[in-house]
Amino acid sequence: MTFTELSMPEITAWLGKVWWPFLRVGAVLWTMPVFGDLLQTPQVRILLALAISVVMMPMMPAMPAVDPFSFTALTLAIEQIIFGLLLGFMVQMLFTVMTMLGQILSLQMGLAMGVMNDPVHGDSVPLIGQLLSILAAFLFFALNGHLVVLDVLVQSFYTWPPGDSLYQLSLNRVILMMGWVFGSALLLAMPAVVAMLIVNLGFGVMNRSAPSFNIFALGMPLGMMLGLICLLLTLAEVPTRFSEFTDYALDQMRLVVGGTP
Repeated sequence: MTFTELSMPEITAWLGKVWWPFLRVGAVLWTMPVFGDLLQTPQVRILLALAISVVMMPMMPAMPAVDPFSFTALTLAIEQIIFGLLLGFMVQMLFTVMTMLGQILSLQMGLAMGVMNDPVHGDSVPLIGQLLSILAAFLFFALNGHLVVLDVLVQSFYTWPPGDSLYQLSLNRVILMMGWVFGSALLLAMPAVVAMLIVNLGFGVMNRSAPSFNIFALGMPLGMMLGLICLLLTLAEVPTRFSEFTDYALDQMRLVVGGTP
């Protein structure tokens, strides 16, 4: 069969194997960490999404044949973008755990004022939070998390093909992950928080027992040194914990699209 013998529904269904994945992948890359940063230009993200969609084309199931200039096509396009934004947002929450951990540690160490202008997100972030975000990016790629995200995207076209309603997705899992972000960050920061609390209580007892002693001259540098030791001990556990958090977040992504973890 030649191209001229194809009907319009067949042509639109064939082009849909690239267009609908392009919208989903593009939305994921727009909100996903590293790929969605301000350092990446929109042209790069669009070309990367198009390249991934072309590679995914042979693995795509049959797509709905709709008029590309109809209201139905517009509705389907909006659904694919919203769906991609949800998946990208779930990956973003995984990285938010590390950023929040850095903010908690900075506050406990007295480095809350030690911020820098982050050109990636366009705002000011604590130095430790930026350090942990970079570490999280390296660990995410080392664990092949980006490949698992692509696998979830491919599976989503079988479990939630274009045309199905967004109400069929397990959106409550996305909401529950917001609380999981706070709990995971506190889980990692709790040993350092307790250690710094004990140090501050010790300084308080010293100040009450010897009021003439200049506790500020000794407390600030000593507290900073102990805070750096707590940070070093926390970083030693970050790779193992982040691997567990990554598995959990990716499993929740599969469950959201109706797959199995």
